[in-house]
Amino acid sequence: MTQFTHFNEQGRAKMVDISEKKETVRTARARSSIEVTKEVYEQIQAGTNKKGDVFAVSQVAGIMGAKKTADLIPMCHPLFLNGVDISFEWDISEDTYRILITSEVKVKGNTGVEMEALTAASAAALTIYDMCKAVDKGMVIGQTYLLKKTGGKNGDYDRDNAPK
Repeated sequence: MTQFTHFNEQGRAKMVDISEKKETVRTARARSSIEVTKEVYEQIQAGTNKKGDVFAVSQVAGIMGAKKTADLIPMCHPLFLNGVDISFEWDISEDTYRILITSEVKVKGNTGVEMEALTAASAAALTIYDMCKAVDKGMVIGQTYLLKKTGGKNGDYDRDNAPK
């Protein structure tokens, strides 16, 4: 029978004790996206958004999101992150303008950083929405998912090579 680790003897939620877990280097990469209009695309490319540099502000928001994950997700452990990076890439086809947001998070610790990477990508997407909503309130934030993780007891995960 599978033992759930996030419940105490009374069946109530608890933060898992990670004190016995081995400290290793752990990484996680996550992705989110946001679909925007051509007008928003042109504004971002030209740097004419009235709220400032959309990618620069969103990058900082993503980094801050990773650092604040334990404040947002109740059972996450506060971590001393060693590195956080956010990158943006345009995915344009016909009349579709999508920003792909990739976050990468690294820690040397005894628990993983998947939630920090997912939170970083989400915060960056939400910030793009906030900065561009005056132009288009119909933007769509796309799927957010883990691309890859390394380290830890459960081993590595790579979405591209995972069983379907």
